Amino acid sequence: MTALNFAYGTSGFGDHSLDETLEVLAGLGYQGVGLTLDRRHLDPYADDLPRRLAGLRGRLDALGLDVVIETGGRYLLDPWRKHQPTLLSDQGADLRADLLVRAIRIAAELGAPAVSTWSGTAPPGLSARAALDRLAAGCASVIEVAADHGVRLGFEPEPGMFVDTLDRFDELDRLLGSPEPFGLTLDIGHCRCLEPQPVSDCVRRAAPRLVHVQIEDMHRGAHEHLEFGDGDIDFPPVLDALARVAYTGQVTVELPRHSHAAPEVARRCLRFLRATCDAENGPLPEPSR
Repeated sequence: MTALNFAYGTSGFGDHSLDETLEVLAGLGYQGVGLTLDRRHLDPYADDLPRRLAGLRGRLDALGLDVVIETGGRYLLDPWRKHQPTLLSDQGADLRADLLVRAIRIAAELGAPAVSTWSGTAPPGLSARAALDRLAAGCASVIEVAADHGVRLGFEPEPGMFVDTLDRFDELDRLLGSPEPFGLTLDIGHCRCLEPQPVSDCVRRAAPRLVHVQIEDMHRGAHEHLEFGDGDIDFPPVLDALARVAYTGQVTVELPRHSHAAPEVARRCLRFLRATCDAENGPLPEPSR
């Protein structure tokens, strides 16, 4: 079976600089990082972005960390409205498209295979058909850029958003014609939150389109990202399913509200994931820090 590559999201290190975050994650033994574009860690609008990217590429290589680009910075585009505007917005959808294009170019510069994104909510009064058409049109232009740069777009079903389930993702994918650069970001907690089938079945269903995986614990019907063991997900079948479908991308811990104890939370999470993958290997080695 395929060995899994564990990563951790920078959104869970809000009180650390990016360089500190990378140092901690590499020291703990993570193999990758889910890098959220934001003002704290990597500003996609910075005047000196090319210089920063060159330095960051070298730093990632030196630490042996892979990277996936995340685009869920809360107030990156609008200081008043979280996660706004989106590709579905009545006004400002072009700003979201521009951010995604910037993210794709950043991914290409860093050697990241994928950019992860989501739909946002539909404006009041917009029908589901119209919302799907609008979203597909916005995605289509971004997909062309992704194809040109050899980067895949990982679209994430998110509770509370227009594309919230695998069924709705499939609708969007069919409307787009299932282009190769367009894939799926599967959040394991979201599957437990909303999907009717077991989470391991969601993994198997998603496998043909799977670009990126995010992971955390969660309860049925409650969209709250929890440490492993604090929710009700049975993780051994989930990790086994990821290995059996030969998924080779990052499995990125997504705990954006745990920055207050980031190093210790990250340490506990990696130990849990490693122990779950191979409980018969005996005690895990201590991280370097």
